[in-house]
Amino acid sequence: MRYLPLTPDDRAQMLSVIGAPDIEALFADVPSAARVTELFNLPLHAGELEVERELVSLAARNRPAGAGPFFCGAGAYRHHVPASVDHIIQRSEFLTSYTPYQPEIAQGTLQVLFEFQSQVAALTGLDVANASMYDGSTACAEAVMMAKRVTRREKAILSGGVHPHYAAVTQTIAHAEGMEIVRQKAAIDAEADVIAAIDSTVACVVVQTPNVFGVVTDVTRIAEAAHAAGALLIVVTTEAVSFGLLKSPSERGADIAVAEGQSIGNALNYGGPYVGLFACREKLVRQMPGRLCGETVDADGRRGYVLTLSTREQHIRREKATSNICTNSGLCALAFTIHLSLLGEVGLRQLAALNHSRARDMAGALKSAGVEVLTPRFFNEIAVRVPDASAAVEALLADGIVAGVPYSRLDPHAGLDDVLLLAATETTTSEDITALAAALKRRAGR
Repeated sequence: MRYLPLTPDDRAQMLSVIGAPDIEALFADVPSAARVTELFNLPLHAGELEVERELVSLAARNRPAGAGPFFCGAGAYRHHVPASVDHIIQRSEFLTSYTPYQPEIAQGTLQVLFEFQSQVAALTGLDVANASMYDGSTACAEAVMMAKRVTRREKAILSGGVHPHYAAVTQTIAHAEGMEIVRQKAAIDAEADVIAAIDSTVACVVVQTPNVFGVVTDVTRIAEAAHAAGALLIVVTTEAVSFGLLKSPSERGADIAVAEGQSIGNALNYGGPYVGLFACREKLVRQMPGRLCGETVDADGRRGYVLTLSTREQHIRREKATSNICTNSGLCALAFTIHLSLLGEVGLRQLAALNHSRARDMAGALKSAGVEVLTPRFFNEIAVRVPDASAAVEALLADGIVAGVPYSRLDPHAGLDDVLLLAATETTTSEDITALAAALKRRAGR
């Protein structure tokens, strides 16, 4: 028995050692009202072959992204992940101890984290990056909390272009910290509204580019307004491939940059686990959450890696910690690092350019089909206006087309039921785009 290895004699011996007459005695302190006396309504045990058949049957009910034209984005993007990534992350030299508290036995893990941080710092243009967060949304929330500690102010402005899920996560965590979140109304281009809301009480301004509607925004003027008021600028990016084509957050004036790294090395995977990127300017590093890996030398002068700027409070006296995130998405960060290493700078720029080209083709085809494109400047995602976007998506499924994400699924109360988010990546073919445009044209009766 692989998963039930104890024999009755084993159990009797263990009970004898601890002085318990039987297994029921172990639960004596659990109130009877809280104990279940009957079996749960679950299938009884089955053999490996039967379980495998059942799981295969359940999996067959799903429609994989590669089964046909697929235009979903909105924070999670379908990209090609080379088979070499999966092969390399399983090599034994990378699968060292998960928790690198003892550097002498975790050099493999620590070096990978150091390389990951170096890549994120290069992508964002900022001075220092941490060893990853859980995902982009929690990274965003942690950045807002960090801004509160740095500025000692308790109000944050969230642009109307920030992904609603990121905004909701930030609001949830900020509420527990007693921080005020001013979440602006959803807007295709929110620059003017953000600048108008900045005053001397604001700790930080959170903007996303490309934003949830796909709009690429030059946030330089927002950065100037924030800094003039003594606030920090936090730039959010949900599509990491865009770093290969657009100006870095640092070039746009960001003090903190957070991003979702799923697009590089990590498949869609039903929503996770993903990997949050987090970088900041050097002067803010002591307030940065999460792990930070540094390079040093040992007593013999040999290069080595350690966790640095990490206090006992981060792991033990957690009520005094800057953040209660004291781990990282290790395997996802490793996949990110390997994929980006395989691409290199030239490869990432080429991949980004290809994404933009496919999105331009998609936008052009939709305009020719009479579909209103709302996004004036974009990377690989656009917003279009179609009557009842949710119904349109369901209708196109009958044609085998996964036609993006209705904005109303992200923010049901925004009143944007006619807005559809569509993403095109290097996996999108010309045939896919033609099929999408034709299907939307038929639905509109044109």
